[in-house]
Amino acid sequence: MGEISAADVSKLRKMTGAGMMDCKKALQEAAGDFEKAVEIIRKKGQAVATKRADHEASEGVVLAKVSFDAQHGAMVALNCETDFVAKNDDFVNLAGQILDLAIEKQPADLEELKKLPFKQATVEEVVVQQIGIIGEKIELSFYDHLTAPQVTAYIHPGNKLATLVGLNQKDVDKQVGKDVAMQVAAMNPVAVDKSDVAHEILEKEREIARDQTKNDPKNVGKPDEILERITEGKLQKFLKENTLLNQDFIKENKKSVGQYLKEVNPQLTVSGFLRYSLRD
Repeated sequence: MGEISAADVSKLRKMTGAGMMDCKKALQEAAGDFEKAVEIIRKKGQAVATKRADHEASEGVVLAKVSFDAQHGAMVALNCETDFVAKNDDFVNLAGQILDLAIEKQPADLEELKKLPFKQATVEEVVVQQIGIIGEKIELSFYDHLTAPQVTAYIHPGNKLATLVGLNQKDVDKQVGKDVAMQVAAMNPVAVDKSDVAHEILEKEREIARDQTKNDPKNVGKPDEILERITEGKLQKFLKENTLLNQDFIKENKKSVGQYLKEVNPQLTVSGFLRYSLRD
């Protein structure tokens, strides 16, 4: 076997994303055979993955971005064990590359994303390789996407929380989309509007409101119809505070998000949103 050149090491690093020393060792072990070297790196990742399978991977990054035409957005979460690794450039870059692939290929769900060809392997296989390189459990835990006439992405500083917001019209001032995306990040609404709230959430909140009303000493002896009216008032308060268009606009709380959008354009509204946080 000849001397392993820096060019060979660099080539293998581009193929696998492994560190320079790991690539050099793999090439030496494989006697310069690139296919064998790639296999060595993969096997190392699988071995470490097996050892660390029961470890908790609660740190990581959440990233979101939109397509060039701003009509499609995607979001991914790549988890690891420690905040130290979550801030590692190679780790963040890997999450970004997977996100770019998701934007390009628009897979239907997380499992389809994991199976996409990526760096002469699949996304899932490359993630396993990184486990061997970094030495921590790494997991692609979340992916979702949103399509609308105009989509805006927002990543909260620290890369632990991201949102996507779809507007029903295109060519809207980008700041408007950003304002609403930041609203979603800060206020965590359960739905776009009152009519969009899932039946299970409605019933759960109605039951909570009913119990609160019933157990309030101020309501002792009041007729059932009055208690039901109080319950309904509590439910409506919940819906106002937890549906995006009805929430107070965080940048100007004398108006709702819906009113803010109508001031921009009477027909403008939110067609959908996504929010994901590692801390929720």
